[in-house]
Amino acid sequence: MPGTVQNRDAFLDTIANRLGRERKTNVTLPKWKYNPQEEVYKGASSDELLELFIKHGTGINCEVFVADKAHAAKIVHDRIKELGGGPVVTWKDSRYEESFALGKLFKEELPQEKIEVFEWNSDLGRENIEKANHANIGITISEITLAESGTVVVFSGKDRGRTVNFLPEYSIVLVPKSTIVPRMTQAAKILREKVKKGEVIPSCINYITGPSKSSDIEMKLVVGVHGPVKLNYIVVEDL
Repeated sequence: MPGTVQNRDAFLDTIANRLGRERKTNVTLPKWKYNPQEEVYKGASSDELLELFIKHGTGINCEVFVADKAHAAKIVHDRIKELGGGPVVTWKDSRYEESFALGKLFKEELPQEKIEVFEWNSDLGRENIEKANHANIGITISEITLAESGTVVVFSGKDRGRTVNFLPEYSIVLVPKSTIVPRMTQAAKILREKVKKGEVIPSCINYITGPSKSSDIEMKLVVGVHGPVKLNYIVVEDL
């Protein structure tokens, strides 16, 4: 049940009084004279941002593929076979079909090849996590994509379990080309605008920059220690 806020104003007034200052009820955003964060890749075209994303994505041990909508299913199919087949786990998201034309692949072609495809179902509760835990490949979608670092931004939700990105051995992330922005600066602006418009944003937003890496033990680099051992980015032309 949602909580009820009581005596909030009196509580905040007491804190302000103890600090020896007047309580502020609104905050004016500062206007900075210099904004160097805005200048990085300023004016870069969508094709230039794509080139940067490919460069930095491959630099963090990811494989990056580019396709139009008509050929996206073939590349996804090829990657699934290259990565060892199923089980495959996906979100419950209409964009797989509408934006990437993957409906036939998931519902007909892969099952005919005896490759199991499990779609996240919030009604099943913890069974979803078990399916993700035993999956070979998880397939998700990037909401915002950072060219500067090869980062995909993934929104979790009722039908978009966050474990799909982390529990399977391999991860495929579908990247609409239109989501590629220069860097974190633009991602933060997009999220801020959503909040200002009253949109409900997910409680869990993951910035994923390639497979996790650790060299804590004997200074030996281990890739994928906290998630998939390999990430594939498939950029789909949608501009």
